[in-house]
Amino acid sequence: MSTHTATVDAPSLAAVPGFSERLRSDAGYQAFVLLRVAFTVAPILFGLDKFFGVLVDWEVYLAPWIDDIVPGSAATAMHIVGVVEILAGLAVALKPRYGAYLVAGWLGGIVVNLLTHSGYYDIALRDFGLMLGALTLGRLASEYDPPGLGVSL
Repeated sequence: MSTHTATVDAPSLAAVPGFSERLRSDAGYQAFVLLRVAFTVAPILFGLDKFFGVLVDWEVYLAPWIDDIVPGSAATAMHIVGVVEILAGLAVALKPRYGAYLVAGWLGGIVVNLLTHSGYYDIALRDFGLMLGALTLGRLASEYDPPGLGVSL
């Protein structure tokens, strides 16, 4: 009786294209990188602005019913929002496969907030488009960002 073990050759590291080669030649990877940068930078900057108020007075976007149920003031709520946004941006930077869906969920919550606060439907529509972009990043990450907790470029 003969035993035979099959061997599977692992792909050579030389066969795996580098970052710059993929960026030049793979349109899907280009889209992945652009969306990853956008959904890293934007949430972090918007989150930081919740503390400094350079871009806008964020408190006006908080629906009154949400302001009524969150503890503290609208300013406190915006600081909490800022922390969540910064963490979501960092999650996209480190692991877009998972962070993209965190950002998409967060944007979905923002859309609900804005749809229940009369006068901000245009911003709700914009944030819905951003949510679709974050979902697109999540789908691309399933191809370009390996599963698990390892960080990839």
